[in-house]
Amino acid sequence: MQRRTFLATTAAATLPALAAAQSSRAKFRLRYGPHPGMFKSHAGEDIVDQIQFAADQGFTGWEDNGAMGREPALQDKIGAALSKNGMKMGVFVSHADFKTSNFVSGTDREFQDSLRATMHKAVETAKRTGAKWHTVVPSTTNDRLDPSYQLANCIANLRVMAEVCEKAGIVMVLEPLNWYANHPSLFLRGVPQGYAICKAVNSPSCKILDDLYHQQIDIGNLIPNMEMAWSEIAYIQVGDNPGRKEPGTGEINYKKIFEWLHKRNFDGVVGMEHGNSKPGKEGELAVIAAYRDCDSF
Repeated sequence: MQRRTFLATTAAATLPALAAAQSSRAKFRLRYGPHPGMFKSHAGEDIVDQIQFAADQGFTGWEDNGAMGREPALQDKIGAALSKNGMKMGVFVSHADFKTSNFVSGTDREFQDSLRATMHKAVETAKRTGAKWHTVVPSTTNDRLDPSYQLANCIANLRVMAEVCEKAGIVMVLEPLNWYANHPSLFLRGVPQGYAICKAVNSPSCKILDDLYHQQIDIGNLIPNMEMAWSEIAYIQVGDNPGRKEPGTGEINYKKIFEWLHKRNFDGVVGMEHGNSKPGKEGELAVIAAYRDCDSF
């Protein structure tokens, strides 16, 4: 075979493969946000390396529930890595009480001062990481107090927190969690309830985190509930049900949901709040492939 013919033949065989490789790393249409540990088999234990790996695969979001507990120097590195790659930081958890009913039981000054202190710490974390949102889970219910009093106390305490967040330009997102599979007895369990609370708090810094895994279990009707509560929804998290793994492993039609979010011009982070259905590198590649499939609408 002549050299010119060989080169032409090689190029014809190679270019489609290169195009496919580049396409597989093109930026996703939505800002899906992996979390620390999701790609550690490929990227190693270092969070900054994991962020870089996610960026190289086309992800433009990130979330880190534990960011507020990390050293300030690491928070700075996370923020710098996200900025460098044009990625948007998603949520970190600022307040989540799964053991007491304090949040709905009263509004005493000492408790509210502790909430203010937590919010000031959240503000500093947000500054370092470039975050706009942080997660709040109020508390369990108080079975010795009428639900209406609990609701009033919850709203009053959230207003105290919102005042701090408003001044800093960040948003606390309230996460309703299901009772049946994961978190029995928590006060906040459904998007409609979260919608009513946010309307009552009446602050741009108090919105809803709609975790579709939890909502599928507790109330279902996912897209209609997003439509009705949309003015108060600031953040989305996903995970399939049953199993809480990547899209395509359960019953939720995430391709339709992602298409709906895209048509809404949603530019927030879609947090990948789930595990990998398979271990190791194979499982990580399966997660990426699942999002490629659901993102092709």
